[in-house]
Amino acid sequence: MAATWRANLLFNLLPTPMQTLEPALLQVLPVGHLAPLGATSTPLAPEVLQRLDAYWRAAKYLSVSQIYLRDNPLLREPLQLAHIKKMLLGHWGTTPGQNFIYTHLNRVIRRHDLNMLYLSGPGHGGPAVVAGTYLEGTYSEVYPNISQDEAGLKKLFTQFSHPGGISSHASPQTRGSLHEGGELGYSLSHAFGAVFDNPSLIVACVIGDGEAETGPLATAWHSNKFLSPVSDGAVLPILHLNGYKISNPTVLARITHEELDQLLRGYGWTPYYVEGHEPELMHQAMAAALEEIVGNIQEIQTQAREHGDLTRPRWPMLVLRSPKGWTGPREIDGVPNEGTFHSHQVPLAVSATSPPEHLAQLEA
Repeated sequence: MAATWRANLLFNLLPTPMQTLEPALLQVLPVGHLAPLGATSTPLAPEVLQRLDAYWRAAKYLSVSQIYLRDNPLLREPLQLAHIKKMLLGHWGTTPGQNFIYTHLNRVIRRHDLNMLYLSGPGHGGPAVVAGTYLEGTYSEVYPNISQDEAGLKKLFTQFSHPGGISSHASPQTRGSLHEGGELGYSLSHAFGAVFDNPSLIVACVIGDGEAETGPLATAWHSNKFLSPVSDGAVLPILHLNGYKISNPTVLARITHEELDQLLRGYGWTPYYVEGHEPELMHQAMAAALEEIVGNIQEIQTQAREHGDLTRPRWPMLVLRSPKGWTGPREIDGVPNEGTFHSHQVPLAVSATSPPEHLAQLEA
């Protein structure tokens, strides 16, 4: 679970050629064997935990490589400046957290046969959405020229944030996109719009803590008052508290846990919390929380649809507190990076004029 890893070792964990690990993620314990939610919860069997973490690391590698690489996509040779894009543009800070969320949502989708959409509010984390759809194979279904092999990887990386390629945020070019990510404040409203009169759908809406400070988002929390458990689907807000926006701390990450909990309950939600930085513990906590949340949603809908209980429910939501730039460089040039606003965009400047150790840090 170290913060640094080599890409060639990482991809050796994957089947060859690059195939999805999703079937392995189905090998979870039955629902009846899930431990209660808490610090000691271990709902994932060891093999599933290992594969889930490998899938997450693969998604992170695909994400950071979109920002940096134009050649040598699997690092089969030592990294050189010739392999690095001339202009670096993208956002890393939110991306590993979104990779983590996407990976775990795939597990519960497969396990419970859910009809679910992922909606990225902090959409400048576009590399995470593209990485998720590529790793599961759906990106190549829509864009067959971005194939599931090393040549396809090179095209995937070089097209990112490049003229004639794709945007640095979650744009309409992203497979299945219905929300222009990065246009902050509207994600939760769009999530509710998608589930109204769509009773089988769950929309998992990731909300950045900077985005949560906008007026439209702060108002959209109240949309749960209009959601019918009989005729509508469900919205699962996932508030991603990584502490910082572009250059400042965020408000919701700086208030006390008690105050945040009171605020979210006052909006009418039942919040679940996954907090920390150690990957193995976070995987177990996230799996346990999502199992409870899915069960909670299904119970609300069953009571309303089969037993006529029309009491307005307190729908579940998730608060994920993880470091900004999680598992990236902890320090750059002696300045803290992981867990600070310095990781928001491109954390490492790598060029002919940057310090040589930057290239080594990027390779690591």
